[in-house]
Amino acid sequence: MSFTVVIPARAASTRLPGKPLLDLGGLPMVVRTARQAARSAADRVLIATDHADIARAAAGHGIEVLMTRPDHPTGTDRLAEVATMLALEDDAVVVNVQGDEPLIDPGLIDAVAVLLAQHPDAAIATCAAPIRDADTLFDPNAVKVVLGASHRALYFSRAPIPWARDALADGGRRLAPGLPAWLHIGLYAYRAGFLRQFPELPPGRLERVESLEQLRALEQGFPILVHATEAVPARGVDTPEDLARVRALFDGDSPPPVPA
Repeated sequence: MSFTVVIPARAASTRLPGKPLLDLGGLPMVVRTARQAARSAADRVLIATDHADIARAAAGHGIEVLMTRPDHPTGTDRLAEVATMLALEDDAVVVNVQGDEPLIDPGLIDAVAVLLAQHPDAAIATCAAPIRDADTLFDPNAVKVVLGASHRALYFSRAPIPWARDALADGGRRLAPGLPAWLHIGLYAYRAGFLRQFPELPPGRLERVESLEQLRALEQGFPILVHATEAVPARGVDTPEDLARVRALFDGDSPPPVPA
């Protein structure tokens, strides 16, 4: 199969200013991410940005780059512009990899692309891992997804769902035995036709309440497939602590090993 990886990158970051260009073992973070994504089966990996410094860094390291508008409210809107600029066919598969994911598992990129390609009735594919501790279940920063038949997403939430009524009746915070709780992993594959539709979809009430962009698709009736992986992938870089952790993993130009 054929698919394209697009890495949307913007310079603005409240916690880590200039995050895409922060140094990781001698290379900018966004370049590390692109090189890791290139280890997937993608036919094409490119960075989409509105910032000249990011574009120069990408081009200087041999990474394809597209300049996009600066007024996109979300990374998905930026992908929609890329799909139009590249004149991609409606059925073409585009995988969105965040620019702060230098440890992204190439196998997961392949998995979501293949899953979407195998289900022509779906618009989006993403992935999730089992939740194995109560702290994650009750953490509002850890997004949960409830799966239905054939691993289709029923709902995404910051709340601890599904709610184990009997096990939590006493007000405790515990992980009920056998609870089918899944942690959503923010890696998406889209059909290019859906991407071009996305900017025209009105933000839904659930999206605004939860502050979760993927709920817009569910509210509008677009199916989302979920690839289940047993291993929780390495976290991206959101905080100074994350940056220190990831920097410690890099030695020269050699990326850390990726689990098979």
